[in-house]
Amino acid sequence: MTAQRSPRPLPDLAPDELDDLLTSTREDYEALRAKGLALDVTRGKPSAAQLDLSDALLRLPTTTTDRSGTDVRNYGGLAGLVEIREIFAELLGVDVPQLVAGGSSSLTLMRECLVDLLLFGGVDSPRPWKDEESITFVCPVPGYDRHFALLEELGISMVTVPMREDGPDAAAVAALVADDPGVKGMWLVPTYANPTGAVCSQEVAAELAAMPTAAPDFKIFWDNAYAVHHLGPDEAKSADLLGLAAASGHPHRPVMFASTSKITYAGAGVAFLASSTEQVAWYLQHLGKGSIGPDKVNHLRHAELFGDAEGVRAHMREHAAIIAPKFAEVERVLGERLGGLGIARWNSPTGGYFVSLDVVPGTASRVVELAKGVGVALTPAGASFPYGRDPQDENIRLAPTMPPLDEVREAMEVVATCVLLAAVEHATAGSGRDRPSGVSDPGDQG
Repeated sequence: MTAQRSPRPLPDLAPDELDDLLTSTREDYEALRAKGLALDVTRGKPSAAQLDLSDALLRLPTTTTDRSGTDVRNYGGLAGLVEIREIFAELLGVDVPQLVAGGSSSLTLMRECLVDLLLFGGVDSPRPWKDEESITFVCPVPGYDRHFALLEELGISMVTVPMREDGPDAAAVAALVADDPGVKGMWLVPTYANPTGAVCSQEVAAELAAMPTAAPDFKIFWDNAYAVHHLGPDEAKSADLLGLAAASGHPHRPVMFASTSKITYAGAGVAFLASSTEQVAWYLQHLGKGSIGPDKVNHLRHAELFGDAEGVRAHMREHAAIIAPKFAEVERVLGERLGGLGIARWNSPTGGYFVSLDVVPGTASRVVELAKGVGVALTPAGASFPYGRDPQDENIRLAPTMPPLDEVREAMEVVATCVLLAAVEHATAGSGRDRPSGVSDPGDQG
């Protein structure tokens, strides 16, 4: 079933044509509801087929010692196993002494780093952050909802700047940080950003590394979660922020995070933190008060699984073979159903885990609501903005990696129908017209 296409962009349609399109799209919507769907494209999780690629981990490691002869089953090695650090230092473009290998979650490392800054201050801080009058982070948007939730929980204010194809609006960031010492940091997913798929260029990274900041201890939390998550031969290279910052006289500005969560097992991977050697020592000093070492057995099994950095790259090509067709299907369905109508735009990522869909301003919440009404769960509208508030109510994050291909196809057909229905409702002042039965008005939510 495919909803009737408007022959022209919606703004060009006459009132009677809009009414006809509204009627036919509602009929398509009711046909979808009759299917009794139960589909979920809310979060960027790896599929079972992707997780299967790493099942050799269950038979590893083959030994209990690292190459120096140290028993990995025992305490110690706070910075993590050298073997896995060497592999990912090459992939992330850092030196081994700059890199820490920890537990399974990079988000945990981010939280630890933020809490340490709040309680103790950084290597370049005049005082603990908790003693400042205010703390604010710059957040490129659309962005990653868990970054925002972490700041909100810790009482850190957020201010937004636009995320562009080549990274955040560097001029807007520079203006925010120049005179206010309370602006202490910013988030950035630099490679295949969540959710836009943007890649921060070396030029934009250089501006961020060199810009004057009123706070002497300003930090860039560089969440390089998708550094090796290419969807095809067009492989983006991550900007060298650590090198650029050091050359600009701000070596402690960047703190990089990464993990194998979407490379091997999402719940049993290895997370990484990288920064200047002094800031790494600062992090380990505080970590050592609450840890006697990470899971080096898991580090060793990962090192054995990959062998070297090229082993990781080969492994990721297998991932791409599984998920690239899903992204292609998103592109195909949205293009065929919504292309040329003037009611939606979306990115065509070359890597990462998401598609960012912008709909008619003021209708994203309605689209999500309509989709729920026919059994398709979407990420809440506004999730890609601080406090869950998209000022334009236009952005929806699509996560096609986890469902099977046929479910991705069906979910995108639903999304397209809901985007069209919400747009036609909006164009015909639909809030006062009949809605499909069983679907409430967003204004009734309270």
